[in-house]
Amino acid sequence: MNNSPFNREVIDKKIKELRIANTGKASIREIVALVNQVEKETGLKYIRMEMGVPGLPPSEIGVNAEIEALKKGVAAIYPMVDGITPLKEEASKFVKNFLDISVSPKVCIPTVGSMQGTYAAFMAASNAVSDKDTTLFIDPGFPVQKQQMMVLGQKYETFDVFHFRGEKLRVKLEEYFSKGNICAVVYSNPNNPAWICLTEDELQIIGETASKYDVIVMEDLAYFCMDFREDLSKPGEAPFQPTVAKYTDNYILFISSSKIFSYAGQRCGLMIISDSLFSRDYPDLQKRFGGTDFGSTITLRLLYALSSGTGHSSQYAMAAMLKEANEGRFNFVEKVREYGEKAKVMKRLFMENGFDIVYKNDLDKPVADGFYFTVSYQGMTGNQLVENLLYYGISAIALDNTGSREEGIRACVSFVRRDQFGDLEERLKLFNEHFLSGKVN
Repeated sequence: MNNSPFNREVIDKKIKELRIANTGKASIREIVALVNQVEKETGLKYIRMEMGVPGLPPSEIGVNAEIEALKKGVAAIYPMVDGITPLKEEASKFVKNFLDISVSPKVCIPTVGSMQGTYAAFMAASNAVSDKDTTLFIDPGFPVQKQQMMVLGQKYETFDVFHFRGEKLRVKLEEYFSKGNICAVVYSNPNNPAWICLTEDELQIIGETASKYDVIVMEDLAYFCMDFREDLSKPGEAPFQPTVAKYTDNYILFISSSKIFSYAGQRCGLMIISDSLFSRDYPDLQKRFGGTDFGSTITLRLLYALSSGTGHSSQYAMAAMLKEANEGRFNFVEKVREYGEKAKVMKRLFMENGFDIVYKNDLDKPVADGFYFTVSYQGMTGNQLVENLLYYGISAIALDNTGSREEGIRACVSFVRRDQFGDLEERLKLFNEHFLSGKVN
């Protein structure tokens, strides 16, 4: 370890200063803070794979539209809590063009990133029916959603979908839903971090089972149309982004501008609630929050209390990007294919140096190349691998942070530049040599 490219004493000192009790189990933000401080003190740059930050320039369409909106004075005006009309109308068209489902503009709600959308949805769903107080996560998944549960003081259960694909998924969902306490089920598709993609059959299973037990399905589409094995980029033409909305009316979809438009900094996402769920009355929900129907409770009670709406100018940016995509002038999918290309190279470098892919297969197909991939190393837990790689200038998070039952780490490709591939290869080669010679624990 003393021969690793980064100074162990500096790293250990920063770990102590940040009071990180167990580096292997550190959160995303703790790893970010640690790496920032080590880079600042040493002047060396990490291969940063810990955080899902877009690594591409923001869409100029959004930037120009936002500048124009600011020049017109929208910064001085509170936006409507349920969103500006142009955004709601384009969102409705976007959902039809790329998901092939029909929703009214009314149910397309801008949120301060999908994070705020899920927070409000968790709050509403867990209070809708008094004896349904538990959320089920189909893991692995986005770690911060569990933190939202903790902040809200809500109950949740999880299972790792890796061992429950296809018809096994129905059996597993029945096991949980039949208890009668599950209010909502949450998953991402494509999946963060495994990058597996649920099939139409599996989405149908989720939708049918949720309808049977009156469970709200929350589908996180942060990586919208980013299964690059198919061309999902043409508006109004098949194939479309798969969605549970084809199979149930009990759904909320979350569409983020962060990854697909590289517009993360302006914190503007969309919450799409089915028309049926939006207008549904829940006496318990009304008793808790004093609202009327489900949708109005989320918008006029919860989102109003949380932030009184989403940034006015960023809504105009989102509306412009959706409009250009809807009309076929902005191929946002082509732009983000770079993530898949980088993943292909990075996976090869890891595998050539003693690592293995954890989530290798997507049912009967190899898992796609995309925003994330997962790797393991012989004889090490995921937590040990996170800790050991830090001394070799490589940062990531352990899979157990995502609810996975597998040992390994999540690697995000977005922040790794192509000109760092040489450094990555050298560091992985050195790490592997040291492990084989007994210098790494």
